[in-house]
Amino acid sequence: MSGFVGVLVSDPWLQSQFTQVELRGLKSKFLSAKRESSHVTVKDLPPLMAKLKGLNDVLTAEEIGTILGESYQDDSQEIEFESFLREYLKLQSRSGAKLGSTKNSSSFLKATTTTLLHTINESEKSSYVAHINSYLGEDPFLKKYLPLDPATNDLFNLVRDGVLLCKLINVAVPGTIDERAINTKRVLNPWERNENHTLCLNSAKAIGCTVVNIGTQDLVEGRPHLVLGLISQIIKIQLLADLNLKKTPQLVELVEDDNKDVEELMSLAPEKMLLKWMNFHLKKAGYKKTVSNFSSDVKSIGCSASGKNEFLHHQDGEAYAYLLNALAPEHSSTTTLDTKDPNERAKMILEQAEKLDCKRYLTPKDIIEGSPNLNLAFVAQIFQHRNGLSTDNKKIAFAQSTPDDVLISREERAFRLWINSLGIVTYVNNLFEDVRNGWVLLEVLDKISPGSVNWKQASKPPIKMPFRKVENCNQVIKLGKQLKFSLVNVAGNDIVQGNKKLILAFLWQLMRFNILQLLKNLRFHSQEKEISDADILNWANSKVKASGKTSQIESFKDRNLSNGIFFLELLSAVEARVVNWKLVTKGEDGALFGFYLFTCCEEEKKLNATYIISVARKLGCSVFLLPEDIMEVNQKMILTLTASIMYWSLQKQQPAGQSEASDNSELSAETPEIPSEDSASQKAPSSDGEGSAVAESISNLSIDDATSSTSVENGNETA
Repeated sequence: MSGFVGVLVSDPWLQSQFTQVELRGLKSKFLSAKRESSHVTVKDLPPLMAKLKGLNDVLTAEEIGTILGESYQDDSQEIEFESFLREYLKLQSRSGAKLGSTKNSSSFLKATTTTLLHTINESEKSSYVAHINSYLGEDPFLKKYLPLDPATNDLFNLVRDGVLLCKLINVAVPGTIDERAINTKRVLNPWERNENHTLCLNSAKAIGCTVVNIGTQDLVEGRPHLVLGLISQIIKIQLLADLNLKKTPQLVELVEDDNKDVEELMSLAPEKMLLKWMNFHLKKAGYKKTVSNFSSDVKSIGCSASGKNEFLHHQDGEAYAYLLNALAPEHSSTTTLDTKDPNERAKMILEQAEKLDCKRYLTPKDIIEGSPNLNLAFVAQIFQHRNGLSTDNKKIAFAQSTPDDVLISREERAFRLWINSLGIVTYVNNLFEDVRNGWVLLEVLDKISPGSVNWKQASKPPIKMPFRKVENCNQVIKLGKQLKFSLVNVAGNDIVQGNKKLILAFLWQLMRFNILQLLKNLRFHSQEKEISDADILNWANSKVKASGKTSQIESFKDRNLSNGIFFLELLSAVEARVVNWKLVTKGEDGALFGFYLFTCCEEEKKLNATYIISVARKLGCSVFLLPEDIMEVNQKMILTLTASIMYWSLQKQQPAGQSEASDNSELSAETPEIPSEDSASQKAPSSDGEGSAVAESISNLSIDDATSSTSVENGNETA
């Protein structure tokens, strides 16, 4: 494995102000400027800094020059990297002051513990610690470290070895990580620790978390704001898991009988579904207002003399009182609404919820102040324990009768997670609905083929006029044809109409184009030849053969792939120590010997497939397939898995002179099939002597010399 050290700064405080992804991006820009004239001076900074995140569109280069002039009288003075970072922080502060951001901070965590750039919310920290203590308290490995004390930094210390976050992901979405792949020794060496964090981040992406701006080094260091941000996303996914018609068909009661309303309900994000459910019961209970968020609206709302809604100074959770009265009248009383003291009312609400076995995710103060993350968790808990929906309804039968092609569902999931991993602005909740206006597809095209989209001819959602959606989708098809996609007799209107098969076919070509471009752009060969599916297949066979194994495959639909042995041998070939062969089963076909043996065989195949996916993610591959895709030999997903392993292997072996270009924060944060952050910088000891083998086994491949074509300017987004 690679033992990524990261960008180190001599001043610990200065180091703590940036994530590793941010540091790498800034270091890359600083070195680029330095290469032009062998050094960076004060007068070089304004045009450089005017393009940085947080300063662009706020401070002009001239204004930045004036601010720097306050500290430096001589603009020819040479600037080192750490001075560059300090000036960037100062300018961010001035930029924030100019926008008035000190009063309107939109950072994920607000509160009492703060640095210049990042703050953490102690209430949220306490709630997440309580959640971890509750769900992982009996875990065989973690129980010796639990319960954690929320008043200390125990949480941030425990996440440093990566085990806790991996286990938490499995609590949220069981089976995501094969726990056999987690390194659980009491004392881990740096490579084993790094493997756990790489596995964690790639698995977090695979359940829908946004980890664009988090690297393994940030988790090794236990960065509080990033750790809490990731934990919050994982817990949110767990709590909202049942808020869809597949898991809870009774939700169809929230809409009228119109089929169109049901389709719209199916397209709602889980948070929106939760709000719709809450408003449904509040309306039945006689509550006159509509809750539109989990912060201000769960507080008491008053009405001014002008008739407009305004927030009262004493917020008291009136909406919760109505909701619990409607759902659990046996635990409610009129006293809750009659109580005038906001704090007392909030206490009574929490006592009622505890009678429903709801875990206490928030305090009375959190209700009064309207903490959005904790209030969402609280409402989700109420939904899980008492949703109050009908269990005998014709609509439920309709929802359950909706055809659900298993393969289409799996591919929808894979493409949705892939799109969300790219770091585009729009988050996709329901693939088939969210792409119909064309905007998401344009964002993806612009990400994987920068500069290709004509944004002047694109319409941004919400789009009321249908022809604007068609215009967006027509541009999508036009760009697809320019990229040589197979789009015979396909028009933009097919996407607008939600043709599932055409949408999946287009997205597959997008994903395939992206991974082939990544492979092409590594470039330490120069034959100017495009990478093909056959090249990937030949590389994989050559790699396995060179390692002394005998497995070979004829294509990506070779049925021999179903037992997983070939992939395990391939993973072992690119990194000998990554596969523990004691955990591998044969997975051989035994159907001729009876149903029992066939069942055992399928179970063994699934064990192998699950292990393969976790080992690949642990290695550094960001993949979104499921074990069933390997067992059933889904050709598309098999190709992406093989290509991802190939990408990791080739990137690891890049000549040292190209490492800087490859160590691109924007690329590593935003491309789907790339090691989460660290494989290009420094390698752990390897026993396979791969350097020359790679050159020989893929000498027929050409890899382009440019830095990745998927690199974009806005890579450092906040997680």
